[in-house]
Amino acid sequence: MDFSITVCGIRFRKPVLAASGTFGYGIEFEKLVDLNALGGLIVKGLSREPIAGNPPPRLWEARAGMMNSVGLQNVGARAFVTEKLPLLRKYRVPVIANVFGYAADDYVEVIRILNDAEGLAAYELNVSCPNTRHGGLAFGVDETALADLVGAAKAISARPLIVKLSPNVAAIEPFARIAEQNGADAISLVNTFVSLAIDAKAGKPRIGAGFGGLSGPAIKPIALRMEYQAAQVVRIPVIGIGGIASGEDAAEFLMAGASLVQVGTATFWDPAAPLRIAAQLQKFAGEMGHSRIGDLVGTFRLP
Repeated sequence: MDFSITVCGIRFRKPVLAASGTFGYGIEFEKLVDLNALGGLIVKGLSREPIAGNPPPRLWEARAGMMNSVGLQNVGARAFVTEKLPLLRKYRVPVIANVFGYAADDYVEVIRILNDAEGLAAYELNVSCPNTRHGGLAFGVDETALADLVGAAKAISARPLIVKLSPNVAAIEPFARIAEQNGADAISLVNTFVSLAIDAKAGKPRIGAGFGGLSGPAIKPIALRMEYQAAQVVRIPVIGIGGIASGEDAAEFLMAGASLVQVGTATFWDPAAPLRIAAQLQKFAGEMGHSRIGDLVGTFRLP
């Protein structure tokens, strides 16, 4: 079987990637996982300046999922380029930089810093961050802010631009269209769902920052629905994310229109989950009679 797929001009040897935020900068996993065997990896979000993150506790295991509020802790784009990226260049795996900020200028500056660095295949914009210059509403839930941000990022980007959409909206289709219309080369979805867990005995939130982002198998049916809806209204590639823990899960996202999938929360209990899921997906696709993994993409349609 031809298990490779080309998205945004990038050839991925397999369609299963390690998601941003759960795989560090990739190099932390090199003794646990054969990084060369991954389809690709997306590093944790990079900001203009280093960020220390939120107070603990940052993680809480929910039923069939996980809540987190790490606070986008990272070393900053410049330190990533000088300290982390050189260590990744020895691997033959597409590396995608996740980018975030609190104003459009922040995103643009991070991309500007990364543009001259060798060893990156693409950028993924995290638009779930609050736009601090315009009332704190996240870019990903404000149509005008999203349009302006994607347009500004595309204008400066020297690499393909993937926009990672927020699921915390009434309808995903308008935001998928806006990303495409303003220059996105692909979209990825979904990011985590805003959530709250309470310790009833203590009368306190279980996450130090209060609210957190829910991920894992609990969100998969909603993520799959939103990914399918987005794929129906755009012509650019779609990358599926949300509770993928098995090869059959991955197959569902491909059938619903995704060209690639990302595995996140599953790596917390199984660091090699992207490799296991890829192997299961390949076996499943072969058993279904497909000679190319791309033949599975978009085969599902609602009655």
